Amino acid sequence: MKLIVTIPAYNEEKTIAAVIKEIPRQLTGIDAVQVLVIDDGSRDQTVAVAKGAGADFVISNNENKGLAYTFRRALEEALAREADVIVNTDADNHYDQSRLAELIKPILDKQADIVIGSREVKKLAAMPASNKYGNLFGSWLVCKLANLPRVDVSSGFRAYSREAALKLNVFSLYTYTHETLIQARERQLKIIEVPIKARPVRRPSRLIRNIPFHVTRSVSVILRVLTLYNFLRMLLVSGLVLFVVGLIPLIRFFYFFVVGQSEGHIQSLVVGTMIVLIGFITVVMALLVSAIDWNRKLIEDTLYRLKKIEKQ
Repeated sequence: MKLIVTIPAYNEEKTIAAVIKEIPRQLTGIDAVQVLVIDDGSRDQTVAVAKGAGADFVISNNENKGLAYTFRRALEEALAREADVIVNTDADNHYDQSRLAELIKPILDKQADIVIGSREVKKLAAMPASNKYGNLFGSWLVCKLANLPRVDVSSGFRAYSREAALKLNVFSLYTYTHETLIQARERQLKIIEVPIKARPVRRPSRLIRNIPFHVTRSVSVILRVLTLYNFLRMLLVSGLVLFVVGLIPLIRFFYFFVVGQSEGHIQSLVVGTMIVLIGFITVVMALLVSAIDWNRKLIEDTLYRLKKIEKQ
C-alpha cells in the first residue's frame, strides 16, 4: 500500500521545507510514503528548497497555471506513480501534517472514498472575520445546493482513494475544492471529514486576493458544475411548472367561455397558450438533454476505464 502526499506550491520557499519534514514517513497500514511537489512556476527557490527538504519528486509547470490545473496534474502524477492513497496538502504550512494517519484511516478501513480535514473554522481565532464567515457561508451553500454532507468544503487537506482519484475530472481553471466534491457526490463516492489542526497563515492568500472576487469566481464554478450535472432536472422541473402555470389562464378563459362571457377574456387564452407551449418545448428539450446526459456518463465511464488502464 503506497501513500503519495501531493503538495501544489507557488512561491513557498519559506514554508515548504517545514511541510515536507513534518510528513510522517511511517504509518500503520502503509508500506511506503512518498512526497510529490508540483511547482506552479515559482519565481523563488521553492524547487531547490523542496528537493533539499527531502521531497521524493519535484515537478514544475512551465509557467504559473493556477491551483486547479496544478491539483489536476498532482492527481495524474500520483496515479502514474501507483499511489493507492493520495493526500493533498497546502505548501503554506496551514495544516498539521502529523494528523496524516487520522486523515487516511477511514480510507484504509474502507469507510470512505474521500476524507476532508476539517479546520473547524468557527474555532479559528486567527482567521479574519470576513474569511471565517465567508468560509462558513460557502460551505453551507455548497452543501445545500449539492446535497452534500456538512463538510469544510474549502479545506485543501484531503485524502483520496485511488478509485476516487481516477473518477474525478477537474475542469475549473480557478479552484478544485468545490468542483471535486460535487463530482464525488454525482459519482456516489462516500465523503466524510475528520477534525484536524490548522495553523495561522502568515502571508496573504495566493488564491483569495479579495473576498468579492473569490466569492464571485467560486459561485460561478459551483453553478457551472451544478448545471452540468443537474441540467436535465432543471429543464424538466421548469417545463412542468410552466405547463401548469399556463393552464391557469386557459382554465379561466374556458370557464368564462362555458358561461357565455368569453368576450374580453381572449388575453387569457393567448397568454395561457404561449406559456403552455413554452413549457411543452422546455420538456421536449429536457428529453433531448437526457440523451446528452447519458452520453456524458458514457464518456466519463470510458475516461475512467482509460485512466485505470493507463495508470496500471
